[in-house]
Amino acid sequence: MKYYIIAGEASGDLHGFNLMKQIKKKDPKAEFRIWGGDLMEAEGGDLVKHYRDLAFMGFVEVIANLKTILSNIKFCKSDIAQYQPDAVILIDYPGFNLRIAEFVKSLGIKVIYYISPQIWAWKQNRVHKIKKVVDRMITILPFEKDFYAGFDLDVDYVGHPLLDAIDKRDISEERNKKIKEELDLTAKDIVLILPGSRKQEVSAILPTMLKQKEHFPDYQFVIAAAPGLEDSFFDPFLEPYKNETYPFKIVKRRTYDLMQISKAAIVTSGTATLETALFKVPEVVCYKGSYFSYQIAKRVIKVKYISLVNLIMDQPLVKELIQNEFNEDLLKMELGKLLQDENYRTDMIASFEELIKKLGGGGASEKAADIILSEIQ
Repeated sequence: MKYYIIAGEASGDLHGFNLMKQIKKKDPKAEFRIWGGDLMEAEGGDLVKHYRDLAFMGFVEVIANLKTILSNIKFCKSDIAQYQPDAVILIDYPGFNLRIAEFVKSLGIKVIYYISPQIWAWKQNRVHKIKKVVDRMITILPFEKDFYAGFDLDVDYVGHPLLDAIDKRDISEERNKKIKEELDLTAKDIVLILPGSRKQEVSAILPTMLKQKEHFPDYQFVIAAAPGLEDSFFDPFLEPYKNETYPFKIVKRRTYDLMQISKAAIVTSGTATLETALFKVPEVVCYKGSYFSYQIAKRVIKVKYISLVNLIMDQPLVKELIQNEFNEDLLKMELGKLLQDENYRTDMIASFEELIKKLGGGGASEKAADIILSEIQ
């Protein structure tokens, strides 16, 4: 069968990659045409657009790039109509994907949404459109099933696919030592920086993250860079720090290896906040957008937290530094606790263990593949 998959960012590319592997096991003749990234392409997807060309965030920024976004939507519709897949699988990315869903539904092609958009945070009225244009909604967060039930919509909860990827890893001391050798990391302790996958957000957030090197010179700071960002993009940010004893390192496609060996992490809000917690790495969550985008978001977003860790557990397990609170001094104070306060570290790691229990068992990608195939057939 023919599958058309649309993911608009790095986390969606990862989920799409794992889903494709499971679909191929059950449908060996599967063909994939994709909007995604390097992982999905490596798994055999015919890449139409890379997510780095789609990543616009913030209200003001979306308006500024509206012409490009509308052009991408028009092209996507045309491409789907020409390809005539058996199903279109949408991964998060709601502003784009819900428009595509409506068009695909009009063609009589199955619409499957894997990784529910975060409509529970804002724009809850989108659920009415989902009921009309989506044939099957597959969710990965435990509270989403109840949310949709409140709108009389039955969805499939499969658990979180990240659990599978992490459970299969070798986390022995021997393996950790080998990772450090392979990446030429010489300091005793590593601080991981996860600045996001979009140039816009990285430019706003990374400089404040990097300043922490001045306060904690004995730690080696490593940037887990999104594959879609070229190394040269980071050069202006790192130039002031090139003569440090433990210089900054940029590493791509080894994020889980880095999480496995890090003592603490500074994380931009997004899927990475949950990934870091699943590796039981104490973290501080950061976010900063443009002034106008933040003012709009503050008025429309309906959740108490921005990190998935806090949202799932419905309590502030990790510190969130948002907008004006995301500054050098407050970040220094929080990172200092993560690195040097053993009681604080122990309590946070224990809370992560409770989070893992709440997310349930594994096999999410395989369950999702079974649901998709049953829906098509």
